[in-house]
Amino acid sequence: MNTIKKITAVIAIAIITFSFTTLDSIKKEVNTEKSKVTWKAYKVTGSHLGEVSIKSGNLIFDNEKLTGGKFEIDMTSISVTDLEGDYKNKLEGHLKSDDFFGVSSFPKASLVFTKVKATGKNSYKVTGNITIKGKTEKVTFDLSVYGSKANASLKIDRTKFDVKYGSASFFDGLKDKAIYDEFELNVDLEF
Repeated sequence: MNTIKKITAVIAIAIITFSFTTLDSIKKEVNTEKSKVTWKAYKVTGSHLGEVSIKSGNLIFDNEKLTGGKFEIDMTSISVTDLEGDYKNKLEGHLKSDDFFGVSSFPKASLVFTKVKATGKNSYKVTGNITIKGKTEKVTFDLSVYGSKANASLKIDRTKFDVKYGSASFFDGLKDKAIYDEFELNVDLEF
């Protein structure tokens, strides 16, 4: 009889607690048309710039504080913005090939936030798992949120994702043909 009373009391407390608890967690979908991801890759003789599209994404807020997020990138959309004509087409084709991102086998990349720590009123230190070419690595970066916009900059070591073409870390004698291992992503989000 005492066991039934205890169970009834626990259930009653749980119902009362959940009745007065509000869930303020809000998932805000990213506007993929207005959001932008640009990349910059460096080589010994210069650099190249381009863009890649966000296929889907969201940021999760709890009482207006960022607590999570998840993004899927359309790797087939990778483009070069600092070249034109044949040079542009050739580099885009090479980036989509198996030498680089192998988009026919790996058309999507993703980023899932695993930890978000507030570092200021509108700024956060985000840790997440980024997956490129089927390989997942941990990444940490700063993200700022202002109203319905957010931005971040990430540096990614491409060799951790089996993108080794032109890397002096893996190939000797490249000289001025070497491409640096790290590339930058600058992300501007609207939601």
